[in-house]
Amino acid sequence: MIKKIFLVGNPNVGKSVVFSRLTGVQVISSNYAGTTVEIMRGVLKLEDQEIEVIDLPGTYSLEPASKAEEVVVSLLNEPAKEEIAVINIVDSTNLERNLYLTLQLLEAGLPVIVCLNMCDEAEHHGVSIEIDSLEKLLGVAVVPTCAITGSGIKTLLEKIKDIKNKPREKSSHRDRWQAIGLIIEQAQRLTHRHHNLREVLEDASVRPFSGALIAIGVMLASFEVVRFIGENLISRIADPIFLNFYQPLLIKLSPILGDESFLHHLLIGDLINGKIDFKQSLGLLTTAPYIEFAMVLPYIISFYFVLGLLEDIGILPRLAMLLDNLLHHIGLHGFAIIPVLLGLGCNVPGILATRNLESRRERFIAATLISIGVPCVALQAMIFGLLGKFSGFYVTGVYLVLLVIWVVLGVILNHTAKGYSPELLVEIPPYRIPALSTLCKKLLLRIKGFIIEAAPLVLLGVLIINVLLYFKLFDLFTGLFAPVVKGLFGLPKESVVALVMGLFRKDVAVGMLMPLALSVKQLFIAAVLLAVSFPCAATFVVFFKELGLRDLLKATLIMCVVALVTGTLLNFAIR
Repeated sequence: MIKKIFLVGNPNVGKSVVFSRLTGVQVISSNYAGTTVEIMRGVLKLEDQEIEVIDLPGTYSLEPASKAEEVVVSLLNEPAKEEIAVINIVDSTNLERNLYLTLQLLEAGLPVIVCLNMCDEAEHHGVSIEIDSLEKLLGVAVVPTCAITGSGIKTLLEKIKDIKNKPREKSSHRDRWQAIGLIIEQAQRLTHRHHNLREVLEDASVRPFSGALIAIGVMLASFEVVRFIGENLISRIADPIFLNFYQPLLIKLSPILGDESFLHHLLIGDLINGKIDFKQSLGLLTTAPYIEFAMVLPYIISFYFVLGLLEDIGILPRLAMLLDNLLHHIGLHGFAIIPVLLGLGCNVPGILATRNLESRRERFIAATLISIGVPCVALQAMIFGLLGKFSGFYVTGVYLVLLVIWVVLGVILNHTAKGYSPELLVEIPPYRIPALSTLCKKLLLRIKGFIIEAAPLVLLGVLIINVLLYFKLFDLFTGLFAPVVKGLFGLPKESVVALVMGLFRKDVAVGMLMPLALSVKQLFIAAVLLAVSFPCAATFVVFFKELGLRDLLKATLIMCVVALVTGTLLNFAIR
């Protein structure tokens, strides 16, 4: 009796879409023990039996060359072979390359059924595969499918019941390729056809000049779409819910708790001008849920929606390839652009996304650069709030300073951080029209994961700030930093409180700087200092969760050095 079904295949062969077709939305995402490699699990109901379906990371071979491929081999070897079935998902448009893994699976004695996916695209490319011939040559069932439309999935389920173990003798690397050549010769036919518009765009997007122009256009458009969706979700849905429905409940609760009690300060926070202010009250029932669901979550939804589109269309691998050479100079590979893009919306999901990078060194470099050099939406609002009324020159100047810091710090970390950064091995898929159902399922899964992981962290962050404020521990910080802020940065000592508060809440820090009557130069320096400091308490907590206390302390020390050097240089360089 089959208890588990493993989905195995090369990267970008449509495994996630097949997985979604088999399991629906009730899936679990988790990391394989001792690694950051993500595994997706779901349940397939086949007649009266429930079978666990496991979507394994994309792999080219059962001879591991990366941590992800090691996980694939480990999982395939864990259960007894009579209790499992392997659905080998193969890209019909690139049969020759995919069959190497197929032969290895058969040689391992695993019960295999071949899912010949993307048959519609193969037809568009002029590729014709004779299914009967391929079945005879491989000795296992072959089912043509188009997972996006669901074509062939029903037949695939019917074939699973008859799957059997048919071991082959193991062969050498050379023998496998010879066998693949014979299979291709007998089972595949090619016909000539002209490139269509989509294929012309595919070619243009991987060339250096045209690809760079396309990439810049895509990134700018993506950022604008994310900002538009996020702002509208906040103004039209989140804020009305909090202000019209939730705030009245808290107003009734406030006098019950007692305005001066510690419990009131803990749950409601401070009353601003006698009213509850969700951004500034800093209570566990006020600011904590507002940050999570009204300030951060709308941008998470919009970012993950756009990210899913870019993934499913096939743009991200091209973007990663184009940026790979540049990012290698700072110890990262091209796919690190994904956490950076997420960090532009909110640094919390940006740092969470670094777990997809293969080495701890890469994760540390990426998370540090995101925390210090990538301005989130709240930071960007702060920059415009402080300097926008003067001229775009000063606003642009802050972004240029952050870019220089990002590059210089990245180069330094690349030469000093211990560990390794692997080469980028990425499959470039064709452009595809994404399936809306798959996009929505992926979006829901990511949102659910973010809420589960981030909500406790935001709650903890607000709690820490709350306690520090209640016991007036901020006075200690102001006494320590006043000489540095006044002597090196050229700022009045009153700005110390705002800068320290900026480690926790940027918008509150801006409100504290406004009454100080600072010059344009001082505001520019203050904006840069606030930008290079960790964006919020939640970022500290997420960094600690992902990389541990040691790396958090290292990153915090780096942040302090960067702020000290940058603030001093700007103070003495700007006249």
